[in-house]
Amino acid sequence: MTINKIKPLQTCLESVTDGTTIMVGGFGVPGTPFALIDRLLETGCRELTIIKNEANEDGMGISKVIEAGRVRKLITSHLGLNATVIGMMNRGELEVEFYPQGILAEKIRAGGAGLYGIVTDIGIDTLLAEKKERINLQGRSLIIEPALRADIALVHAAAADHYGNLIYEKSARNFNPLMATAAGNVIVETEKLLSPGQLVPDQIHTPAAFVDSIVQLESLGSEYGILEQHVL
Repeated sequence: MTINKIKPLQTCLESVTDGTTIMVGGFGVPGTPFALIDRLLETGCRELTIIKNEANEDGMGISKVIEAGRVRKLITSHLGLNATVIGMMNRGELEVEFYPQGILAEKIRAGGAGLYGIVTDIGIDTLLAEKKERINLQGRSLIIEPALRADIALVHAAAADHYGNLIYEKSARNFNPLMATAAGNVIVETEKLLSPGQLVPDQIHTPAAFVDSIVQLESLGSEYGILEQHVL
């Protein structure tokens, strides 16, 4: 049986509709799937919920989707690099749900592992803990943080094979591996697409079982900036 998950960029996001919840990989520039984000903007879909570590900088990446008024809610860890999105939040044009960076990652990991949530004392004495459910465990008061899952995850990989096995490049290996486990439909962009067997099994970060679609990029655009591919 031949397994080929390759799709053209123009049709890879056909399952996105108004109100879709989407995880987007990346930590600043490294690991952010800029081509898939541009395609998401082109779909015209609205009322989206976006889960991403940050909103990129003004006028780039996921910020372009937010600035276009397509996002209803952003689940994130910080907005410090994006004055435009901060302004939208302060004016009530965008709902923002903040989590400490490690907690955001752990909530996603829990969603990918099939857990309902995690317990933690991080942020328990801050505004972030308001209205959160609490339990007492081992003599301590703890917050219950529900796991996070999404309808779709958009992922950037340095290399992929036709089956969907993925390798990430250095610091681009950030939220991408977690998000690839925590969504019903995982869509991957990669510049380097290899034949089955060309990836060294011990170097694979995300197994093919998690991946639904692969988009091969002809080149990396200017937004990818500092990224250099050294895989294989």
